[in-house]
Amino acid sequence: MNRGERELQDTLGTRQQADAFHARQMLDHLNDPMRTFIERQTMLFLATADLVGGCDNTFRAGPPGFVRVLDGEHLSWPEYRGNGVMASLGNITENARVGLLFVDFDQVIGLHVNGTARIVEETDCPADTPPGRRARLRVIARVQEAYIHCAKHIPRLVEVPRQRGRCSTTAQQKKSDYFVSEPADRVAVPVAGA
Repeated sequence: MNRGERELQDTLGTRQQADAFHARQMLDHLNDPMRTFIERQTMLFLATADLVGGCDNTFRAGPPGFVRVLDGEHLSWPEYRGNGVMASLGNITENARVGLLFVDFDQVIGLHVNGTARIVEETDCPADTPPGRRARLRVIARVQEAYIHCAKHIPRLVEVPRQRGRCSTTAQQKKSDYFVSEPADRVAVPVAGA
């Protein structure tokens, strides 16, 4: 526990509750139920920070088992092609600390895994892997803390099969442009000397 946690626990009167949680729930490895849980997940949330504390939180997804539990202290996932920004991986190269959150929204259970990570070349990508799911890199994380996430506020969500193709005859904006305020061809470009 860090100093900030202790100060807030004392201020809010939760130190005894926090100590009991740490003694009962906090592990420095993945036990068998945690390993089984991780191996059936299809998503994880990844938190990283650079050397000066600039944070990034991102989403990773794949088929069940895309996150592999290597042993009680290590797990690994492939880095599939994305937008090319490399924010999370860039942070890991500067600061190995990572926070992983696995949430099963159907069973309403979550698992925190905190530790350190390193990036390696992917050597186990089968030739028949579909495009977009071929990974050049893999992240290997070493577990330092593993504990349950409070289920009180996790919503129960049921997965709906993804629709392929377009359902409408009207033009639809690309998902990657969802938050773009103006179409690219209307963005003002500064003119030198203006």
